[in-house]
Amino acid sequence: MIIVAGEALVDLVPAPSSADGQLADLQPRLGGGPYNVAVAAGRLGAPVGFLSRVSTDLFGDALVDRLRMSTVDVGLVQRGPEPTTLAVVGLDDDGSARYSFYVAGTADRLVADPGPLPAEVAAVSFGTLSLVLEPGASVYERMLRRESDRGTLTVLDPNVRVGLIPDPVAYRARFAAWLPHVGLLKLSLDDARWLAELPEDAPEDAVRAVLLDWLAAGPAAVVLTRGGAGLLALTSAGALVEAPPVPVSVVDTIGAGDTVQGALLAWLHSQDALSRSAVAGLDEEQWRAALGFAGAAAALTCSRAGAEPPYLAELAASRPV
Repeated sequence: MIIVAGEALVDLVPAPSSADGQLADLQPRLGGGPYNVAVAAGRLGAPVGFLSRVSTDLFGDALVDRLRMSTVDVGLVQRGPEPTTLAVVGLDDDGSARYSFYVAGTADRLVADPGPLPAEVAAVSFGTLSLVLEPGASVYERMLRRESDRGTLTVLDPNVRVGLIPDPVAYRARFAAWLPHVGLLKLSLDDARWLAELPEDAPEDAVRAVLLDWLAAGPAAVVLTRGGAGLLALTSAGALVEAPPVPVSVVDTIGAGDTVQGALLAWLHSQDALSRSAVAGLDEEQWRAALGFAGAAAALTCSRAGAEPPYLAELAASRPV
């Protein structure tokens, strides 16, 4: 079984702008990086559970109901009276998303440590706000180290939200300290540049050099999302595998990277490869298949509004035989 640990929240997404130029209405969409990962993995056929603290408000009820409808186990979901985190989303002309967060006193940052996870848990995924906002961040960091020490495959997507990081130097140091405990690292090109303190327009070759340094610190593989340039994987065995982008008419990019993470987890499960040694042993052909599966799933998410990862049947129907 796979466990995805982290926040669940509500994105307030702008409706299409009115013809007279007035501000668009904001429409609620259920989301949050780890939440989207769990939904994507569940819809793509993986046995997955979600671990978080979710509000007992109406938004929280809707979040839990959607997990169940996406075949995600909610046995490790904690409930509390605190409000649901809100994220106000702005869309650029190319559909890429910008976020403003309302996080004071919200439920997801007050998660309690569940202790060691059940023996049947083969992989745990972490990331996004849950590794920034205290006191929950320390709980998830403790879980990351503990599960790594127990031999569980740990998967990390930092999914950096710069506006919520008060001390970038300290956060980068924490990220470096996580790497020896991470089996699979997935991140975006923008995140990699920020974490490595590279310029926003730093060439990809410079980023790849940093990824090699991070690989040497612990992960068996690093997967890099590059927007319209597709996906790339670097492995501790020295392989470099690229997957071209899947052509798509982009509505927005909300949840695209999360879908990649969930799809990678689902693909690894389908190949009985949910262990650090199995990830390290994947050959280039297998990585091309994994990246192709994840890229196709993310493209479908980009083709519709909000974070709506595809179901396995939808993905199968969209891919050439």
